[in-house]
Amino acid sequence: MHTGLHSRLGALTLLGLMPLTASADFLADSQLSLETRNFYMNRDYRDADKPDTPRFRGEPKAKSEEWAQGFMLRYSSGFTEGPLGFGVDGLGLLGIKLDAGRGTSGTGALQVQRDGEVSDEFGFFGATAKARLGKSVLTVGTHAPTLPVAFRNDTRLLPQTFQGAQIVSNDLDRFTLTAGQFRATRLRNSSDYEDMAMFSDGAVGGVASDRFNYAGATWAPSTGLAATYYQAELKDNYRQHYANLLHGLPLAEGLTLKSDIRYFRSTDEGRTTVDNRNLGAMFTLMYKGHALGLAYQDQDGDTGTPFIAGGTDPWTLNTVTYHHFLRAREDSWQLRYDYDFAASGIPGLSLMTRYVSGENFEIGGQDAREWERDLDIAYVVQSGPLKGMNLRWRNVAYRGSHTTDIDENRFIIGYTFKFW
Repeated sequence: MHTGLHSRLGALTLLGLMPLTASADFLADSQLSLETRNFYMNRDYRDADKPDTPRFRGEPKAKSEEWAQGFMLRYSSGFTEGPLGFGVDGLGLLGIKLDAGRGTSGTGALQVQRDGEVSDEFGFFGATAKARLGKSVLTVGTHAPTLPVAFRNDTRLLPQTFQGAQIVSNDLDRFTLTAGQFRATRLRNSSDYEDMAMFSDGAVGGVASDRFNYAGATWAPSTGLAATYYQAELKDNYRQHYANLLHGLPLAEGLTLKSDIRYFRSTDEGRTTVDNRNLGAMFTLMYKGHALGLAYQDQDGDTGTPFIAGGTDPWTLNTVTYHHFLRAREDSWQLRYDYDFAASGIPGLSLMTRYVSGENFEIGGQDAREWERDLDIAYVVQSGPLKGMNLRWRNVAYRGSHTTDIDENRFIIGYTFKFW
């Protein structure tokens, strides 16, 4: 198990190398904010007699329910003067239990101890040293990546983080180049770093790993068109290639067709049996405040698409609020509708609803099917003393022919204090 010590030492070392007469940009370009998040989640297990039903003291659980308050303090400096500039970022996280118990824990929001008790509070501090040369930035320490091959989870109380190094370059016109290595991950309800593990439905042979290597490029030749390619490897678990094409096509005044095509090819590494091809396409018609999308995702191979386990979100089209629809050989489709009420004179109010259905896979040697329906309603206060406060209700229904059915509600209230 790792700690945040290396990130703090790395930041202190880099700060020690900075000129004592750092430019005003180091401070003038700095930012400090505190994000607060009040999070409530209730997951109701509708048929608590399946092999995948969570259990407490050997008995199937009827529900998981937790209520908590989260704080995320973020500091980002500017860079020192000169062709090679240095800086440092900091991330402080604190989660406080408001209501939960051993019998109802397990939503992923709060830290659960070995004896099953929920911690009254848990926290984390991570530092990131950074250096800039031209339009390239190297960062070493704590990262919260939003990469297609490693997308941190931030759907509970506190965000997931990774420990490692990354370089992002925009020196080439219309290109963004990214490469890096992560050595450990801190899960969304943990205070400590640990080795990374693999999830891939149907695969065997996975082991804990302290190396996740990746490199990729995005080319945006024109407005509305972007092509991306990444290659990644979780050492001793899997190798993965990812390609993506995004395109926006104006059809008429106010009417646009957005195309999003994603392809993953994943193979074994070490002693695993990973073998997966995942091709998905989503087409969305957007008109004024409306957006109507249709997606289809096809999987081939002996296993499901692999990804870093423990809450990391796979960047596949049909990974939604509760389920990822990435069982071995599973094919799935999605119908989604979004509406921005600003088009009706109610700025700040938005709605998203979607339905995903998966089939052509097996559970326990039996043909299986599953579906999920999501509803999101969000509002951002537009004026007054509470301006900027955001409120969100997430409602989920999941049903599977050989899995535990769930009904779920999440209520989230957030506000960010910007100090400078």
